Amino acid sequence: QVQLVESGGGLVQAGGSLRLSCAASGLTFSSYAMGWFRQAPGKEREFVGGISWSGGKTYYADSVKGRFTISRDNAKNTVYLQMNRLKPEDTAVYYCAGDWDHGLIYVRTDEYDYWGQGTQVTVSS
Repeated sequence: QVQLVESGGGLVQAGGSLRLSCAASGLTFSSYAMGWFRQAPGKEREFVGGISWSGGKTYYADSVKGRFTISRDNAKNTVYLQMNRLKPEDTAVYYCAGDWDHGLIYVRTDEYDYWGQGTQVTVSS
C-alpha cells in the first residue's frame, strides 16, 4: 500500500533551520506532484508549498516564500522541505501529500490522494 513517511521535525530556535524529508513507497513517485502542508493547534491544515513531478515547478504560500524550499529526488522517492529563518508562527505538524500530477500544483487538501502521518516542528522564540 502507499506510504508517505515524514521525518526531520524537532525543536529549533527562531532564526534556525530544519530540513524535513518525506519518503514515499507503494506508488510511482515520479508521477505525483507533492505538497507540504501544516497544521497548528486549533487551526485548519494549510498549504505550505508544492512541487511538480519533475521538480521543474514549485509554488509556495506567501507566508513561507523566500524562506522555505521544496525539492525532490525521484531516484530516492523522497521530497524535501528546507526551512530557513524559522519563526515561532511556523510551529505546526507538517504533512507531505501526493497528488497524481495533472500539471498543476494544488493548494486544497481535498485535491491530494495520499498523506503522511506528520512530523512536529516547534520553533521557540
